[in-house]
Amino acid sequence: MLARLFVLFSFFCNPVCCVFQKLYCTISDSCDCDFKPNIRDLEWDLYKNVYGQHLAQDIVSEEVARFLHNKSPSRPLVLSFHGSSGTGKTLVSSMLGNHLYGSAMSSPYVHQFVPTLHFPLPHRVKQYREELKDWVQGNLTECARSVFIFDEMEKMPPGLIDVLEPLLGPSHVVFRTNYRKAIYVFISTAGEEVINKVALENRQAGREREEIKLDDLQEAIAQAVYNNNTSGLFQSNIIQQKLITRFVPFLPLSRYHVERCVHSQLCQRGSCSRNDVVEAVGGDMIYTPSKGKYFSSTGCQSQSSI
Repeated sequence: MLARLFVLFSFFCNPVCCVFQKLYCTISDSCDCDFKPNIRDLEWDLYKNVYGQHLAQDIVSEEVARFLHNKSPSRPLVLSFHGSSGTGKTLVSSMLGNHLYGSAMSSPYVHQFVPTLHFPLPHRVKQYREELKDWVQGNLTECARSVFIFDEMEKMPPGLIDVLEPLLGPSHVVFRTNYRKAIYVFISTAGEEVINKVALENRQAGREREEIKLDDLQEAIAQAVYNNNTSGLFQSNIIQQKLITRFVPFLPLSRYHVERCVHSQLCQRGSCSRNDVVEAVGGDMIYTPSKGKYFSSTGCQSQSSI
């Protein structure tokens, strides 16, 4: 009953609505109360704290803004992050949760899945499919604005994620909710070879990395992931039916980007002036290929030891 009243008052935008909403949220744990998207802060966070990822910054900020501005989307927002380890995929997914919900990533409406933890046994795929479908539908019934993040998709048993196919298109119906308002994020290293190849060719040609366009990578990533038999999206109907809104490439990072990562972490500890540490850590990283040494082999991932 409270939820129906909340929807009714939300429809009529006036001071009474605001007062009622505040009262309602003091006695309810509805996701409507916790859902507080701040697109401007998301964009600021992306451009200030994610290094060397102009494509990811632009795609994520534009697609999320477009999706949230649409009061009645025809299908959920589905973003698939691809690239080598340490390039910022998990960081960006966390930023998304942080700027959509008041309680950030700790919100009960932001759901994270890790295959090695949640789906560890390949021979139980049939059981996992039923459990995942029930879990997602149950949470969509509870909150239409749910966010589902699937990390390490390259370790997910093939065929499992396709159980969500009906939920990602425009025609499915979930009882008592608009499932089309949900956001799904897939995170994977699958497709990194394609991304790194384009980045290397671009670098060897003497072009700026910002000259790399999404059109250079979108279809190539889709094909690489679809044909990768160790990927959770191997021959997936989700790709075949074009249910992924955008494949988001994360480019390999240069020493300049690694040193920015180091500097950022030092500043968080109150040591912004330690340029000696920045240079030392940047110099100790392993860079590839052997001829040129353009990109860090582990991105920014090994900075926890500074």
